[in-house]
Order: sequence, then structure tokens, then C-alpha cells
Amino acid sequence: MKAIIPVAGAGTKLRPHTYTQPKALIPMAGKTILSIIVDQLRDAGISEFIFIVGYLGDKIRDYVKANYPDLLVHFVFQNDRQGIGHALKLTKEIVDDDEVMVVLGDTICEYDVKKVLDSPESMLGVKKVDDPRDFGVAEIDSDGFVTHLVEKPQIPKSNMALVGIYKIKETPQLFECLDKNISQGLRSHGEYSITDALDCMIQNGNQVKVFKVDSWFDCGKKETLLDSNATLLRKFGDNIENHYSFENTVIIHPVSIGKNCEIKNSIIGPNVTVGDNTTIDFSIIKHSIIGSFSNLFDIVLDYSLIGSDTSIRGETRTLNIGDNTNIDLG
Repeated sequence: MKAIIPVAGAGTKLRPHTYTQPKALIPMAGKTILSIIVDQLRDAGISEFIFIVGYLGDKIRDYVKANYPDLLVHFVFQNDRQGIGHALKLTKEIVDDDEVMVVLGDTICEYDVKKVLDSPESMLGVKKVDDPRDFGVAEIDSDGFVTHLVEKPQIPKSNMALVGIYKIKETPQLFECLDKNISQGLRSHGEYSITDALDCMIQNGNQVKVFKVDSWFDCGKKETLLDSNATLLRKFGDNIENHYSFENTVIIHPVSIGKNCEIKNSIIGPNVTVGDNTTIDFSIIKHSIIGSFSNLFDIVLDYSLIGSDTSIRGETRTLNIGDNTNIDLG
């Protein structure tokens, strides 16, 4: 079993942060989006990973090699982003005929990973949503088998959305369908989708079942990213090294504070993630994510997303600031 994690997207909904940092490396509850995904799969027994990279792919590669030296990893570069289906086709030679677990690089879910891996059928993760028109949608029979898949239907016949997790046993058939769709120019909403390829497999007689995820954390835009950070902080608990002693500072749990941070004369929390090597003084910060190597002085932040290598001085604001920024609000 191999794991494929597509992380080639530009993350346009999280700009300006994704101009300088891949979305998958944004800090979340003391981890990164990518590390949460990799840890889930590694803990379930997968040791070989294929990362499909593109925009800022060198940062993904450096992060994986530094944090997961025990894993067998491959990096496939997607020069021309034409959708997840196109990205998966690039992995054909590495996958060979092995089963694969495909998890999109911005998909954090709670589910029984081992149970999914051990299933005798191919499986797709789903979650009931109020408006499925922005998702791939699965139509399911009474036994839990998929009868039809549609990408972002205008008139959905089901409210079971695909969450971006796919366990595929019949990989030769998957690649046959990908080749067919791409050769025929079969696109959905301008892209070659994995949804169309899987529907091709189903119509050709492959059996695919669904499994329902317990929770689905949306990391696609600032508002939902901050909400997901708060939920994961409550799930994982505080992440503060025991030797930390912050001068004249109140910590309101849950929070995660990275290594080598200096914090004084401040109130931090609740629901705050602070990256490594960050300095905070005379500030109040709640419901926010602060990147690494940042310097915050005399600032009140609520529901804010602050990039790495950022310096801010000033007053109360709600901010969405990318990396390498210097702002004086005084």
C-alpha cells in the first residue's frame, strides 16, 4: 500500500500566505496540515509516500525530508496544474499495480484509517453536507456501494460529499480511466478530476463503497482554517514545552506555542497557535494563528492569521497578513 498526497495547488483562497508558503505547511494546533495527514497514515502502517508537488514544492520536499527521515518518499512534479486526475496520472510508474490511499493535501478528517486500509473493497470518504454543489457527490445504494459520482453537480441527487480521501485497490483500472478521460479531453469545470475517473471505474463494473468520516476540518480559507485550528487544539490539547515560563503573561487554554518563543506582558488564548522562534510583548491574542519568526508588540489580535517573519506594532485589528511583512499601526 502506497499513499499519494497531492500538494501542488497554489492555495489561492489563503493568499497572501500561500504566495510564500504552501497551504499544506500552515501551522495547525502545533502541527502542520501536512503532518496531521502523514501522521494518520503512518500510524496506520503506511511507510511509502508519493507527494505530488508544484508551486513552492521545494518547501514541501525539505519539510518532509527533515521531519520524516524514516519514510520512503517520492516527489512528482506537476508542472501544469490540470486537476487532481491529471496529477494522479503522473504517479503511474511509481504506483505500478499497488493499492493506494489518496488523501488531498488540505483534507483533515477523523476516521478509522486502519479499518479503511483493511477493507476488501475500494472506498471513498464522504460526509453529509447542506449544499453539495461545491463538491464531488456520491450516489449510494442501500448496501453502501457507489452507483454514480458527479463533480460539483448543479442539481445534486445526493447530499453525500466526497471529502478527498480515496482507498483504491484496482489501480490499473484507475489509470486506464485516467488515460481515457485525458485522451478524450473529458474535463469537469475545466479540470481532469479524480471523481470522473472513479465514476468510469464504477460504470465499468468495479465495486466501490463509501465510509463516513466522523469530522471534516476545512482548511481552504481563513475563516474555516481558524475554526478548524480551534477544534483541533481542543482535540490535541495544549502544546507548550514544560520548561517555558512566560513573564507576566496569562495563558488561556487551549493554545500551542512553538519552540524558542519569548512571550511577556501578554494574554494568549484561547484557540491560539504560535509558530517557532516568535516574540510577543504587551499583546493580547485570541482565536488566531501566528507564524514562525514573527515579532508582535503592543497589538490586540482576534480571529487573525499572521504569516512567518512578520513584524507588527500597533493597536486592535483583525488581520490576514502574509510572510515577510513589517507593519506599524502606531
